[in-house]
Amino acid sequence: MKDTDNRISAPKTRLQNPPYILALDLGTSSVRAILFDRLGLPVAGLMTQREIQTRTDLDGTVEVDAETILSTLFECIDALLAKINDRISSVRGVSMCTFVSNVLGLGGDDRPLTPVYIYADTRPAQDVQRLRQHVDEETIHQRTGVHFHSSYLPARFLWLERTDPHRFNQVKKWVSLGEYLLLKLFGDTAISYSAASWTGLLNYRTLCWDEQILSVLPVQKHQLSRLIDIDESFSGLRGEYAQRWTLLQHIPWFPAIGDGAAANIGSGCTRQDRLTISIGTSSAVRMVLPSPPESLPKGLWCYRVDRRRALLGGAMSEGGSIYGWLRHILNLGDESNIDEKLLHAPTGGHGLSFLPLITGERSPGWIPEARGAISGLSIANTPLDILQAGMEGVCCRIALVYNLLRTAHPQEAEIVASGGAVQSSKAWQTMLANALGKPIRLSSVPEATARGSALLALEALGVLSDAGDAPDFLAEPIYPDPERHAEFLHMIARQKELYDCVVNFPQVGL
Repeated sequence: MKDTDNRISAPKTRLQNPPYILALDLGTSSVRAILFDRLGLPVAGLMTQREIQTRTDLDGTVEVDAETILSTLFECIDALLAKINDRISSVRGVSMCTFVSNVLGLGGDDRPLTPVYIYADTRPAQDVQRLRQHVDEETIHQRTGVHFHSSYLPARFLWLERTDPHRFNQVKKWVSLGEYLLLKLFGDTAISYSAASWTGLLNYRTLCWDEQILSVLPVQKHQLSRLIDIDESFSGLRGEYAQRWTLLQHIPWFPAIGDGAAANIGSGCTRQDRLTISIGTSSAVRMVLPSPPESLPKGLWCYRVDRRRALLGGAMSEGGSIYGWLRHILNLGDESNIDEKLLHAPTGGHGLSFLPLITGERSPGWIPEARGAISGLSIANTPLDILQAGMEGVCCRIALVYNLLRTAHPQEAEIVASGGAVQSSKAWQTMLANALGKPIRLSSVPEATARGSALLALEALGVLSDAGDAPDFLAEPIYPDPERHAEFLHMIARQKELYDCVVNFPQVGL
């Protein structure tokens, strides 16, 4: 969608605020290398980006080749260092953020035996049910901070053992992509509390691998990496990498953190008086807390930013992907005026209820095999009606998770909206404010995840006393319309009824 005048632009520096951090962002669709200054501002012209391809299949497969994604990342680093050249000698560290809940298996020679399995891969769905039959899910939820789901590693390991036992038994070590990167560069590896908290294997209160969940899995603790915090670093690149990147050879490389945690920090939501609602390809509601909640509400997760800060919230697979999918299958063509039409369309005027679970459900129900539905279709409905209903349906789901978070943390918090889909569409912005019935402020940070990792590296180096001291860049509030909010409340109620019919429909014998 086109940019709108509701968005403000974060400034870019031109080398006046050293020292600098090289931030590496490994996403599911692309990888980036970006240079940030001491205030977490991107240096103009010093970003490189390369697309990557995931392998998908109708059986739920979503995976990527580890060597391919790292070689693509290395090309980004090469290109960025060529732009930096000898004019900059004050790169003080390298930070990393990655998409989370990914895993690959290594053999005894530290080479991959498996692809990188991504959180969106739903093939372990039936193994989620196996877990629920043998372990009390709520007990594990309160220990690890996550529900049983195909996106987390407990079900993934059961699925791999069941479907490919020969290869599974050959694996000597299970690592994430960030860990594998450190292993290649330094000959040693570790995983941050942040990245580990997305696995479903970490006790998020004690910050140790959870013995109870490991006891029911075919994986031993020695097959997992040692746990470290995000201020612990690696240095001394080995072999070819020391020769390839002399500027980076002896500076600290910090372990990868989860992209969700990084996005909150990068958007300026570093404390519990602000929460982030992101709508990119997927969507999420997240709040940074000074410590984990005493009791975790059903439907939400709790991850870690680091040993000091917890991340409470929920994530949904649906988001901007719904817009892209509908626009494609409805053949809507030129999008130049779509946003303007949606902005002025009456809320819910199409009469449709849209359940946007086209890739299964994460928050709040955590049912990977759930599927979407539309009800109320008539001959009078247009393709634009269906697109609007889909986007409104996503906002209804976000509102459900937002309300759950408020039960755990009732204190009023400023809402910051971020992510490419919402940043580039005034229609998404107004829909979100109206669905929540709360004002929202748009973040202008275009690379919030990379920026968040850079700010945490600056904090670890002592350049910033706290990542929250960095400036934030927020637009003026967008206020909800009371009448449109009332209509959203009706749509949320209808969507719940549709969910009960489609997802929770009882099995009836014929």
